[in-house]
Amino acid sequence: MNPLIQQFKKYGYLNDVIEQAVQNRTRRFSRKKGEHFLKEGQHLSSYFVLSKGLIRAYFLKNGREMNSWFGEENQIFGSILPVYTEKPSFENIQFLEDSEIYAISVGDLNELYRIHPELNLIGRKIAEEVCIILEERIMSLHTESAVERYRSLIRLQPKLLNRISLGHVASYLGITQETLSRIRR
Repeated sequence: MNPLIQQFKKYGYLNDVIEQAVQNRTRRFSRKKGEHFLKEGQHLSSYFVLSKGLIRAYFLKNGREMNSWFGEENQIFGSILPVYTEKPSFENIQFLEDSEIYAISVGDLNELYRIHPELNLIGRKIAEEVCIILEERIMSLHTESAVERYRSLIRLQPKLLNRISLGHVASYLGITQETLSRIRR
């Protein structure tokens, strides 16, 4: 089954007609490790789910890559600014492993919201979850120590640490690799 539809179903009911309409507008594609889904300045606006693979979102600050989030299989993703405001993205989304993706454009999704108003509830619940995740991330960065942020990462995404480089982990936590090594000991 289409993993995008499976994720939508976690937020609400899809009848057969809606499910088929979403299926008809979903694109499936593959990307190689190192390729980008989105680069800073682009307007690409889609929701997507990885059926296989791993991604990271990062932005550049003073020439350095700063990781803002990581994504694993069976989660809904999208860059917030292009999805909700049609502004260009400030972040980059890069594949850290060979990946298979299922995506639906925001334009197609908005058309489905118009045709099938019951889908709006699912969209709202997804947006609410994104807001919660972002607020928790902001609070973590401002109130938790590096050790607490590391423990939170282990608790929230336990399999992630075996799949990404320590440099990416350190950047995400806002610390140096040396500090991360001390924390891990």
